[in-house]
Amino acid sequence: MAAPYLGVSDIVHLNVGGTRFSTSRQTLTWIQDSFFTALLSNRIDSHKDETGALFIDRDPKLFSIILNYLRTKDIDLRSIDIRSLRHEAEYYGITPLVKRLMLCEDLTQSSCGSVLFYGYLPPPNIPLQEPMAVTSNVSDVSVHIRVVSNTNSRVDGPSTSQSTTAASSMNQNATTGQQNHKTNLGTHMRNSSLDYRLPQRGLPHSRTPSLDLRHVRNNSADLNKLYRNDISLVFGQQQVSSWVDPLRVQIIKAHHNWIVIAYAHFITCYRLKDSSGWQHVFTSPHIECIIERVAINAKMACAIADSKMVAISYGSQVRLWGIYEEGITRLSKVGTFNLNVRVEYLFFIGSQLVALSPTGKIGVWHAMTHHWQIQDVVPILSFDTAGSFLLLGCNNGSIYYIDMQKFPLRMKDNDLLVTELYRDPSCDPITAISVYLTPKTSLCGNWIEIAYGTKSGSVRVIVQHPETVGHGPQLFQTFTVHQSSVTKVTLSEKYLVSVCSEYNHVRSWAVTRFRGMISTQPGSMPEASFKIVSLEAIDPCVSYNAGNDFGPFGEQDDEQVFVQKVVPETDQLFVRLASNGKRVCVIQSVDGSIISSFYVHECEGMGSRPRRFIFTGHSNGTIQMWDLTTALDPSFNAYQATDSSGGPTPEELWKLLDQCDLSNSHCSTPCISPSPSLIAAGPRIKTSNVLFLNQSQNPDAIPGPSQT
Repeated sequence: MAAPYLGVSDIVHLNVGGTRFSTSRQTLTWIQDSFFTALLSNRIDSHKDETGALFIDRDPKLFSIILNYLRTKDIDLRSIDIRSLRHEAEYYGITPLVKRLMLCEDLTQSSCGSVLFYGYLPPPNIPLQEPMAVTSNVSDVSVHIRVVSNTNSRVDGPSTSQSTTAASSMNQNATTGQQNHKTNLGTHMRNSSLDYRLPQRGLPHSRTPSLDLRHVRNNSADLNKLYRNDISLVFGQQQVSSWVDPLRVQIIKAHHNWIVIAYAHFITCYRLKDSSGWQHVFTSPHIECIIERVAINAKMACAIADSKMVAISYGSQVRLWGIYEEGITRLSKVGTFNLNVRVEYLFFIGSQLVALSPTGKIGVWHAMTHHWQIQDVVPILSFDTAGSFLLLGCNNGSIYYIDMQKFPLRMKDNDLLVTELYRDPSCDPITAISVYLTPKTSLCGNWIEIAYGTKSGSVRVIVQHPETVGHGPQLFQTFTVHQSSVTKVTLSEKYLVSVCSEYNHVRSWAVTRFRGMISTQPGSMPEASFKIVSLEAIDPCVSYNAGNDFGPFGEQDDEQVFVQKVVPETDQLFVRLASNGKRVCVIQSVDGSIISSFYVHECEGMGSRPRRFIFTGHSNGTIQMWDLTTALDPSFNAYQATDSSGGPTPEELWKLLDQCDLSNSHCSTPCISPSPSLIAAGPRIKTSNVLFLNQSQNPDAIPGPSQT
């Protein structure tokens, strides 16, 4: 029988991205309701080049693969990015190809997560917003405010002016948590530095330097950055420009085996028990304002009834609760305090709650005396904690410290004892600081090491030897490798790591120690140089930086990691070693939801070794947990390098599906495909992956073609 004759009108000439293709109309249209059937039937606008070929502005390489599939119903998946090919197939509306590629993708993806996935906490019930009730209760918490008489814009040291005491109290209805007493784990993370730059734009402050999404880079060396202005955060009213999703996780903080999760208008708390796992402890009442900061202390040093404390802040207000565990866990309101300026950082040092503002205000609540005390100091650019000490890096180039064990030392004038520890030789503002305390021994006592970064980009290490305690710390090393302001610095047992504002450029050095003390022989050796690029939205919410701090995380005597969130709306996190930037693992949301916040913490188990977890908060209100201890295990990395699933590869699966069509049926038996032309292709199968099988039933699943 003679082959059918193809007329001139049956030959279609295409110009795809500058590459010309010729094929038959039958090849392009054997799949119904595709891009090509609409194009050739003039249902969408078309454009022709100078030769009369239909122009399609798409990737010619991927189109050649799709055209070969239309010709032969076969594809060689070797050296092909399945995700990119599926995207093009969706554009052209090649439904059978899309289904097969989605199934091939699902070979390596699971809704139950990877081997590092550890647990999942469902979204909580949103507490009802109760009508405001006027109460006559008066808080018994004493408030001591120290007022500075000198208001000059630049101060060389902590103010010593006379203070006044103002007693103020605010008390609102405190409600108990939900009746479901489930538990969870907690951890307290140390923010080793603050970066309060006050330059050019009236946008919210950001600790994570980022590309502005509207910024166009003309030269690779001209990486202009737009800094955020802190003035609106410090003095302005709470900016609520639009509705905030009440279930979107804003911040995660933890301490010991307790974890607190901050949503827009309430917080929830969980704890971890070896026998019963994660249990819900309480849900706070509805908070009228949007929560900006949160802190938790799961082990108070003093003998008080409420051994665990949770605090939140919004604007200049700080609200503190105590958690009572007398048979039934309940939440008790301790008090509401006012710092008078916006709270930028909120954390516990021992039993003291500390609130910091970059303007130079420190608010401290003491668990024993229940005093809320405000101290004015020099404008603060960075901080770190070590034991009971709070160290402050200030804009006058000095490092100050407060010993919280002696708080309040000078109650007669309500003055915190703020002591100058060190002054930078160039009086350069201290933009990052990190303290390392070596183990105490009978031979050398306590050797204090402090690394700090400056606005000009210098990284310095100062040390205090036990024999020279009376003389103060001495300058030990200086590194001038950064061309931008240093935003983070961490000194650990093995490494010195610094980060500057040039798209989070990281430099690391291997530290040489002798008997636990830093040594000059052979001295610190350069280790690595890399970047932790983290882009931000143009107008992020105030709590974004608190919930998405990229680290480094980890104890000073252990491996530290960065957690890189490349773009704000993503379901992936890249975990990298802080020492050299090498990738440890990739965290991907098991349900495809956006990761809105994250936190790294080590939990202690009864009879088991402590484990480090990455907690990810999501846009749908869930919390997902990932086993970082396993990811850092060298044996796990060796396993990953040689891992073979044992099942079919995408190429092998494609061959197995060669004679089968994928059904859209919900029932237990196969059904006819929507395209009758596919009926004769071969036997039909039904897969259990209902999710991707039914995507084609959604008219929005495959975007319609466009030639505009």
